[in-house]
Amino acid sequence: MTPPPDTADGTFGPDLVEVFGPSQSDGGPELVQLLTPEGERVHHPEFDLDFSAEQIRGFYRDMVLTRRIDTEATALQRHGELGIWAQLLGQEAAQIGAGRALRPQDYVFPTYREHGVAWCRGIDPLKLLGLFRGVDHGSWDPHEFNFGLYTIVIGAQTLHATGYAMGMQRDGVVGTGDADRDAAVIAHFGDGASSQGDVNEAFIFAASYNAPVVFFCQNNQWAISEPIERQTRIPLYQRALGFGFPGIRVDGNDVLATYAVTQAALQRARDGQGPTFVEAYTYRMGAHTTTDDPTRYRLSADVESWKLKDPIARLEVYLRRNGLVDDGLVEQVKTEADELGAHLREGCKAMADPSPMRMFEHVYAEIPEELAVQRDGYADYLATFEGAH
Repeated sequence: MTPPPDTADGTFGPDLVEVFGPSQSDGGPELVQLLTPEGERVHHPEFDLDFSAEQIRGFYRDMVLTRRIDTEATALQRHGELGIWAQLLGQEAAQIGAGRALRPQDYVFPTYREHGVAWCRGIDPLKLLGLFRGVDHGSWDPHEFNFGLYTIVIGAQTLHATGYAMGMQRDGVVGTGDADRDAAVIAHFGDGASSQGDVNEAFIFAASYNAPVVFFCQNNQWAISEPIERQTRIPLYQRALGFGFPGIRVDGNDVLATYAVTQAALQRARDGQGPTFVEAYTYRMGAHTTTDDPTRYRLSADVESWKLKDPIARLEVYLRRNGLVDDGLVEQVKTEADELGAHLREGCKAMADPSPMRMFEHVYAEIPEELAVQRDGYADYLATFEGAH
């Protein structure tokens, strides 16, 4: 589905507003949904796609392996192998749907939780662990994968994404009609980040310059310990119209709907029609990070209720109900997940600690005299420990 173009005066035509805006203005979680929590395929008048069996099985594999990355990393942190880990349990469909909607030329600006999107971009998840182990700042090449380094400063990546998208406009890779050339940017962030000034400033710039960027908000309903109702008086997606571009809310636990909506928003950006806000309505089934104890601020009944909407379980039910998967394929994916887990465990423990002197490298092209003095003094200090027991 390709949304209609904007009007010449910069406002949005009635069709576009109907698709992306007030048609879902009841204030509740009214979602674009293609797969119910019970695994029933439903249809949407605007965001409906024909998915092949192979494509849906691919989504299932992606989500199972992404969850294994998450559970394995959590276990490694509990065993002291990682300093911290940002969990994504329950958000697999939002990330895989968005990640698989990308084209190779699109660019991703992540937070510190987009492990599933990184997987879709072909990044070895072991490279993610290096950051959380503290041996590097992220060892993948952003240029190679069109996937930026993880951003720890909450919301800052939305400004980076908007600036990059504006650069794409000036490079002439937006709105040319060349499907292999036209590109878009997607910025991932959470509901808590939507309250940050950086995010709102990014919205203003993106709207003012019609930047080809998709703001993809994974609304997992908890900004660490702050519930969504304390963050906003209206559904987050409705904020977009106040900035001058469309917003839409999608069932973030439905990988099919997330893919369809993100694909449409990205194509709109590539066509030169500007930014879109996508709110993937989901739930953080685990902790914010491994330093967090969610039992202190939320009810276990809510967690149990959302477990019934598990994105992997609902897709497996659909696959089995329609004869698209059997026990053999499920076991095959499970075996692949076990192999991935072993790869992460062994690779993580084998990571070499960096030299303390590395902190002085790659900071300046020519090291200033003052910093050189500090470097030499620190080297002398470290030398006093050589041979000590």
